[in-house]
Amino acid sequence: MLNIEVFSAPGCAKCVHAKAILKQIVAEHEEDVLSWREVDIMTEMDYAIDVGVMSTPAIAINGILAFTSLPSLDKLRKELEKRIQDA
Repeated sequence: MLNIEVFSAPGCAKCVHAKAILKQIVAEHEEDVLSWREVDIMTEMDYAIDVGVMSTPAIAINGILAFTSLPSLDKLRKELEKRIQDA
């Protein structure tokens, strides 16, 4: 299972969009393939820093920073599909 984290901040419009595209992609897969959670950098700042997040939105896959800005739906989908196949 891939564990995806979207790092967001209150009031971040791009973060809302990142969560929406991530929800769409997760809904396209079986429950045991992808899981995701939102990480509020204001409440989990130490963790965000440990992962390397410098701005929001950012996306980590299995605890490793994969995107430092909002990727397109296609780019995120392709990256996740590649990692699902490699798992």
